Amino acid sequence: MSTAGSAARTVDIVIVTGMSGSGKSTAINALEDTGYYCIDNLPTVLVPRFIELCAATEEGMAHVALGLDLRDVSYAARWAGTRQQIEDAGHRVTVLYIDASDEVILRRFSETRRLHPLAAEGDLAEAIIEERKALAGLEASASLVIDTSELSVHDLKRRVHETIAPTSPPETPRITIKSFGYKYGLAADSDLVLDVRFLPNPYFVESLRPLNGLAKGVSDYVLGRSEAAEFVEKVMDLLVFLLPQYAAEGRTYLTLAVGCTGGRHRSVAIAEECARRLRERNVTVALSHRDIERAGTS
Repeated sequence: MSTAGSAARTVDIVIVTGMSGSGKSTAINALEDTGYYCIDNLPTVLVPRFIELCAATEEGMAHVALGLDLRDVSYAARWAGTRQQIEDAGHRVTVLYIDASDEVILRRFSETRRLHPLAAEGDLAEAIIEERKALAGLEASASLVIDTSELSVHDLKRRVHETIAPTSPPETPRITIKSFGYKYGLAADSDLVLDVRFLPNPYFVESLRPLNGLAKGVSDYVLGRSEAAEFVEKVMDLLVFLLPQYAAEGRTYLTLAVGCTGGRHRSVAIAEECARRLRERNVTVALSHRDIERAGTS
């Protein structure tokens, strides 16, 4: 494998394989959450060239996860030689084999009504047997086998994080805080919503009306109230309690929406203060103000 003209490096490669319906997509998503660059259903014949490109690039791509299975009809026949080729080039290969009992796989396909890759013209139960036979050698050579028959989605993600991920998953979910105005509708992608319309409205202070919650005068007006300070403290207490609970259930992100009437003054000031306090606790926070540029009552 040649990388002429560039300084090749070692790539950490996880191959996620196993039985259809066993939870491979969930495992790939778990790896992506912890920093792996993931591709599902890459043709086996392209894997060596893809790894060569990853080794040559300077930006990221040091940790790669690939979903390989019998959707590529050449996979079972090609994989042993492909693995040898990329290991001979100095790369680290971990094969994660995801499995489940035939009964569980049958139930999952019945519930989702998805088509098994080997059942286009045949019986589902027969397709599962055929797939298990085709993958028997790959399971035997796997670095790690996880049976998901009695695991929830969250259990599987946690198992992958504990055994495979190159970096520990965040102790708390990443948070997006979004201010919005109720008069323009709720923020549709919110997990938690705070209504701050109980606070006095800077819109009715003539000198503050043209400004928004990013202005010091507006922020001081909103946050200077004792009820605002108490509210923010209670929100922090709630989040300090909730975030580890969400993390334990496999949640890697959370959207907190803060709303006032027009989304320009109160919600913006409170959202900014909540973000500031979370960052002081080393929580990763993204902040946006959906309606801050709209005119009207705030």
